[in-house]
Amino acid sequence: MMTVERQLQASPRRIWYRLAITLIAIILIGWSVGAVSFKDVNQSGFQIALNIWKGIVHPDLDLLFNVSKQSILYLLVQTFAIAFLGTIVGGILSVPLAFLAASNVVPRPVAWLTRLLLIVIRTIPELVYGLMLIKVTSPGPFAGVLTIGITSIGMLAKLYVDAIEELDVKVLESMTSIGCTTFEKIRYGIMPQLLSVFLSVTIYRFDMNMREASILGLVGAGGIGAPLIFAMNSYKWSQAGSILIGLVILILLIELLSNKMRAKLVKG
Repeated sequence: MMTVERQLQASPRRIWYRLAITLIAIILIGWSVGAVSFKDVNQSGFQIALNIWKGIVHPDLDLLFNVSKQSILYLLVQTFAIAFLGTIVGGILSVPLAFLAASNVVPRPVAWLTRLLLIVIRTIPELVYGLMLIKVTSPGPFAGVLTIGITSIGMLAKLYVDAIEELDVKVLESMTSIGCTTFEKIRYGIMPQLLSVFLSVTIYRFDMNMREASILGLVGAGGIGAPLIFAMNSYKWSQAGSILIGLVILILLIELLSNKMRAKLVKG
């Protein structure tokens, strides 16, 4: 007990360090609060908020349960397809980039350059990618798939690299000692260690991509985002409520399913 007390008393006090961190936090909070303004929140703003709530409570059921190409069900399926295909594209392209960025697999200069490329990919927002790709492929779901695929690379490759660098190299050394080929080491030594982690990370990214795919419609990259913003700009709150209800239900179902799948993968 006395030893623990002496260790606590001998620990550095770091008072100035804590005061400096507290002062910086206070300055940042004060600077951020300065951007908050309620002068434009008037009676009409509260009325719009009330209308949005009424639209959610009283949605357009015909639009919600219709099966035409303008229906919410069709647009939700399209949004799901954009997120799914985009995640597949991003996951496939991330694997070779992850191995090139792993310092325990390739020389450090190659790993450093590949990581720099991944940082650049992560820096650009998905809406910017969407606007650029729309100019290349024209507006539509294909631009959304490419946008989701490119934005997924930055995150997936980074997490793949972390898994690759935590590989148990003793397994590979033992396989080398018994004369295994490179393909056999990848097939039986590397992939069993990485497959469950890769799948778990990819499923998590797909969960995020569902939200991003719904936003990409705002720039014309397909999905349900464009009808939502059109309904809100036209003050068609019942239609906006129907779209929001369908989107929330779809994302909740996907999140529940993805959490169960990821839990099974983590537990083996």
